[in-house]
Amino acid sequence: MRRTARLLTGGALGVAAAALAAAPAHGAGGSGLEVYPSSAVPDSRVAVRTGACGDGGTAQGDAAAVGAGSFPLAPRTGERDVAGRFRVPPSAQPGTYEIVVRCAAGGRRVTGDLVVTPASHRQQAYPRGTVKTGVGGALGPDPVQTAAGVAVLAVAAAGGTWLLHRRARGDGI
Repeated sequence: MRRTARLLTGGALGVAAAALAAAPAHGAGGSGLEVYPSSAVPDSRVAVRTGACGDGGTAQGDAAAVGAGSFPLAPRTGERDVAGRFRVPPSAQPGTYEIVVRCAAGGRRVTGDLVVTPASHRQQAYPRGTVKTGVGGALGPDPVQTAAGVAVLAVAAAGGTWLLHRRARGDGI
């Protein structure tokens, strides 16, 4: 039992360490390019930021791969990174696109990925209609038929109650 627990704990720690190593660096000291949101629909705004350009640096972004062209990145107040924004064009096709940023000082190149999804993925799809299982539902979802069924059941219940009441009094049927 103890050995199994050690194996499971060690395996879980290994998976967590691998996930942390593969995750992009967040925060002011990150040297990668953060793209937010990392998955966008056409005609939406995307923000990028990086700490690779140093304090007070500027940079030029390039989103030509997705059709958005170039955009400026400027230092953020109180932070050690630069940030910028661009709009995904309405004509953008679904896929993964590389966003490139070049720092003004030193010409350092930093890249990140943007996944463009179809606009229909933004809305949650809910099922419509009835389920054809072959069990029940003989009248269907028609409100007139449902009301008629409820009326028949009410009359049957009232008649049954009346008959039981007469029998209890001894009047007979």
